[in-house]
Amino acid sequence: MSDGTSSSTWVGRIGGVCLLALAIAYGIGGSQIEYAFASDPLGPRVMPVLLAMLLAGLCLIYLVRPGTSERFPRGRLLARILAVPALLVTSVLLLEPAGFAISIFVMTVGVGWVFGAPLRLAVIGGVGQALLWWSVFAYLLDVYLPAGRLFG
Repeated sequence: MSDGTSSSTWVGRIGGVCLLALAIAYGIGGSQIEYAFASDPLGPRVMPVLLAMLLAGLCLIYLVRPGTSERFPRGRLLARILAVPALLVTSVLLLEPAGFAISIFVMTVGVGWVFGAPLRLAVIGGVGQALLWWSVFAYLLDVYLPAGRLFG
């Protein structure tokens, strides 16, 4: 429950600063997309840069007027909150060496377990998600997915 005090507004500002950093990184990444100029007058850079600008603008508004928010999480809740981005980073780092299927499996099992699924069911869900998304991308959409150096 929010208490409306100034101590709870800094929690909102932390979120605003984190999202502003994400917007800047996304904008920089989007502005560095290379493309053939003859293919499209605007090119593929426009959408990510516009989205980054919109997110940055909304973050700046939120930083000026954060309103009230919940108290900063502690203990197990904070660990659960930090576990999800850690799992995403781990999944991305595993993508090239272990491949898409293992990467998505690790992420799905980890997120399921963090949100309270029994480990057995999280593993079953991870296998199902890995098979589902491999099938969708590789066979239905005909997208190249890395198999990984381990399975090379």
